Amino acid sequence: MTPLLVALQSIPEAAAAVPLDVDAATRAYLDTVSPAARASSDAYFEGGYVLQLVDFLIGGVIGVALLHTGASARMRELAARVTRLRFVHVALYWALYLVVTTVLGLPLQVYEGYFREHAYGLSNLSFGGWLGEEAKGLAIALVLGGIAVPLLYAILRKARRTWWVWGAVATMGFTVFVVAIAPVFLAPVFNSYTRLEDPKVRDPILALARANGIEAHDVWTFDASKQSKRVSANVSGFAGTQRISLNDNLLNRCSLPEIEAVMGHEMGHYVLHHIEKSLLAIGVVILLGFLFVRTGFERLRRRFETRWRVDGVDDPAGFPLFVLLFSVYGLLTTPVTNTIIRTTEAEADLFGLNAARQPDGAAQAALKLAEYRKLDPGPIEEFVFFDHPSGRHRIEMAMRWKAEHVGPQSLP
Repeated sequence: MTPLLVALQSIPEAAAAVPLDVDAATRAYLDTVSPAARASSDAYFEGGYVLQLVDFLIGGVIGVALLHTGASARMRELAARVTRLRFVHVALYWALYLVVTTVLGLPLQVYEGYFREHAYGLSNLSFGGWLGEEAKGLAIALVLGGIAVPLLYAILRKARRTWWVWGAVATMGFTVFVVAIAPVFLAPVFNSYTRLEDPKVRDPILALARANGIEAHDVWTFDASKQSKRVSANVSGFAGTQRISLNDNLLNRCSLPEIEAVMGHEMGHYVLHHIEKSLLAIGVVILLGFLFVRTGFERLRRRFETRWRVDGVDDPAGFPLFVLLFSVYGLLTTPVTNTIIRTTEAEADLFGLNAARQPDGAAQAALKLAEYRKLDPGPIEEFVFFDHPSGRHRIEMAMRWKAEHVGPQSLP
């Protein structure tokens, strides 16, 4: 794939002034986004707040319906008639549960993932293409869940009193496994990866990697443009699965300074060990989530025991209740998990500025991300709903760095 490098767009006059007024430079960059574009981005992102609640409610209704109608118990019994092997029995239940919940939730998913994305000009997929992507995701969930869910229920059977501790540990262990295999085995299911050959782009990225202690010999690019126009990149994996990747949208829509700024950010995640640190932090959240489920599961099971026909926490028929309780906990702790992620993203932003030294590239890349993320939210709104720093904060950080590190510049 040959990238079509574009020029760095004109730097706003206030952002090129010396000395640099950080607030004025930030406002100047924000003002380059038209009112219509900002209104569209705001509407898209704010609509996500409502959809988050709708997804939770619909998921809850489906879970309660599976329990109250006895469908979950019947799925358990059907799986049990197929085999007496408990591991396979639970895996079959998982397959039935996944298919049923996917079918019941499909209308909402079609709206969210296809029609809404097209309405805002963010998707390049045909409906058939979108269905194909969903089918791939379903197949992966079927396989991975077919391993993880039976393992979880084996723990629930063996550790009667401490299952919530060992269940959380196993969940984190399985997450680490998925993170390790994803770059090599899962990502290529959705996109084609090829080595980036153009030295004008490849060599600066590799030099940036080596300068920051990342032993890299190749840069990979993938065809995300078949799905959307979003720009993205990542430095992912560990234990021999490391990979530096950037998508073709980043290559074809962004200037080299923007690409370097984005790659510096992604390398920051890797060098600062954000995957490991985030897994540990999220692991604590998951552990408390299992404790939350333990607190509520048995009380509700006993109250509706006759109707639900769930024998205990180790009964697969109770899986919808397990998911529902964890969903309640997840909704309540949204600001916590978002803050954990947002903090690492801000750290990676600063690392990227120091590594790539492209503040205007970083600011202009932030504007492209603002095509589908609200650019300038209120502080409470950002705290609750944002898992990345807002565009305003990212541009402000870039301009503050520029004010301290960059001398006189001429407009391009």
